[in-house]
Amino acid sequence: MITVGAVLDTDELWRIVDQERTSLADLLEGLSPEEWETPTRCGDWRVRDVAAHLTIAARFTYGQVVREMVRARGNWNRMIRDSAVREAALPAAEIVANLRSIVGSRRLAPTTSPHEPLLDLLVHGQDIALALGRTRAMPPAAARDAADRVWTMRFPPRPWPLPKARLVATDIDWTRGAGPEIRGPVGALLLLLTGRPEAAREWAERTGEPWTGAAPPR
Repeated sequence: MITVGAVLDTDELWRIVDQERTSLADLLEGLSPEEWETPTRCGDWRVRDVAAHLTIAARFTYGQVVREMVRARGNWNRMIRDSAVREAALPAAEIVANLRSIVGSRRLAPTTSPHEPLLDLLVHGQDIALALGRTRAMPPAAARDAADRVWTMRFPPRPWPLPKARLVATDIDWTRGAGPEIRGPVGALLLLLTGRPEAAREWAERTGEPWTGAAPPR
């Protein structure tokens, strides 16, 4: 089991964000036109929609965000989806270039902290990779930081209910919750926490890590 400091410092957090952006751009760059259109388990989003979404927060100005909110009539979730779909209409090479262009950026979406881009990249990177049948690693310390962010999220409101279970990571020192025990790598527990129980089990199996306990009903 890996034991590291419970909280990533800001510099290390941003270093991992840059690393995740770069590695995801490398993956996307090699996709076929058909793979860009592959449906993911992230609602009705395709690979290109998810990829485009990951480029927006660090590129859009506050003025652009306000205009998008007006277009979405104040609905935050609709704004996120609609802006991603519009950006996804760009050529695949331009989406990849946009992702590479924000490596090193420290710009954040309104009301968010550096934990949000890390959470987005780790989870949506798996949405893309699993849809394509690929195995994508998650640094345990980064996944733990993201899992803690989900667990403690108050604003913006957490869109996923917390599982009524005791979650125990098998690859790093991390335990949360109470109830029936679910044990697995912290990356899989992060996917479970973000409403992806099937992806959680699949990712654990793909990485060869143990997974015990069933994902509880919601």
